[in-house]
Amino acid sequence: MAQKVITIYTDDLTGEETEEAKTHTIAIDGISYEIDLGPDSYDKLMEAVGPFITNGRKVGRVGKAAKQRSTGSSASGDTANIRAWAKENGYNVNDRGRVPADVREAYQKAL
Repeated sequence: MAQKVITIYTDDLTGEETEEAKTHTIAIDGISYEIDLGPDSYDKLMEAVGPFITNGRKVGRVGKAAKQRSTGSSASGDTANIRAWAKENGYNVNDRGRVPADVREAYQKAL
């Protein structure tokens, strides 16, 4: 017997079917939420929370999967970017191992 599986992507805000919907993680007051949004709904979300994000402090990302979704890369890719930035900005970092916390903080502030 053959089976055919069909995946339907739906924008959680509008209820519309769209192949462009992506899952986004939102965290507030220690509680994380996931929502699937198409591009227009995501733009509405960013318009609403943008001023708060701009004026807030970065304290980290929520979970490994969220980190990969938000950057489009793996943790090792982030580390490579931090190392490159650090070397360009006069920090002494090794080519392997952990990147010091003060270098990571400086990198985040520079973004």
